[in-house]
Amino acid sequence: MNKVTKIVAEVILLVAIGGLIYWLYSNIMSPVKFNKEKDIRKEVAVQRLKDIRTLQVAYKSVNGKFNSSIDSLKQFYENGNMEIVMQIGSMDDSLAVANTEAIKKANRNLKGEQLTAKLQEAYAAGMNVVYSTTTKIPVRDTLFHDRADFCIDSLKYIPFSGKQPVEMDAAVKMVSGVPVPLFEARMPWRALLKGMDNQLRINLDAEQRDLNRYEGLQVGSISAPNNNAGNWE
Repeated sequence: MNKVTKIVAEVILLVAIGGLIYWLYSNIMSPVKFNKEKDIRKEVAVQRLKDIRTLQVAYKSVNGKFNSSIDSLKQFYENGNMEIVMQIGSMDDSLAVANTEAIKKANRNLKGEQLTAKLQEAYAAGMNVVYSTTTKIPVRDTLFHDRADFCIDSLKYIPFSGKQPVEMDAAVKMVSGVPVPLFEARMPWRALLKGMDNQLRINLDAEQRDLNRYEGLQVGSISAPNNNAGNWE
């Protein structure tokens, strides 16, 4: 083997070794990078699903059922009202309790709002009493008002997906002979992990199927009531 041939062979060997090292490094690091990015995206998606759940529960408290449309939830958030129960006085205040019982006894013929009005009059006059009153407050002043990062317009979309909509359903089903309102909101991995290593994403979906789990993130269920739990919890 002449000197030139030897040098060429050594260069080829070094390139091959370098390629092998890169291949090994890539195969080791690709899943690590994939899982790191997946966890970042998952955190954003989970918060969005929690926000959807919060709105759904509030919507049900007013309307008696869940909604299958995020546009309707947005309208409820922007224009709807919720009833808030406020307690005036404290049951630990013995004088307030005694005054309240005295007013109730003196007005035993009054019920509901009429009795509450009597207690309100006494409170306005400076008397210590205990009673509850219901008032309506705009939903947007009740939910998420302390969240600087909350954006109602983003709620409709799966993050990182290029504005693919969140998949959502609502239904009323009989559970032990009782009609139960149910909802579910879903973000499949294929949308949430868009642009990432597709083969690793396919492998993730396969793992979920093998475990008989949904291939993505989901909150609530219309097929198996779970008290509106998320599958990450």
